[in-house]
Amino acid sequence: MKIFAPISLCALLLSTAHAFSQAKEGSALTTNSQQQAKGNAVRKRTQRDGQVVFEQNCSRCHNAPQGFSPRISGTVVRHMRVRAGLSAEDEKALLRFFNP
Repeated sequence: MKIFAPISLCALLLSTAHAFSQAKEGSALTTNSQQQAKGNAVRKRTQRDGQVVFEQNCSRCHNAPQGFSPRISGTVVRHMRVRAGLSAEDEKALLRFFNP
């Protein structure tokens, strides 16, 4: 009986440690998933914000561009930002809208 007590105690400790590590791993995965979901929501909101900025300011004279490279769209938005009097936040939102 005396031999079984330390063995059963070790088994209990090992199973508890294993369960704890799995729970910690699961919570880390949940945290990563939550962070990715937040990032996706922010990206979508920024794209919508960019679309709103485009519709309110740019669409008076321009159609939404199709196929601009990020380099070209950055240059165009930077130049038009000054002419249209847009804020830096509007510029970022437009770039996110043009380059999802």
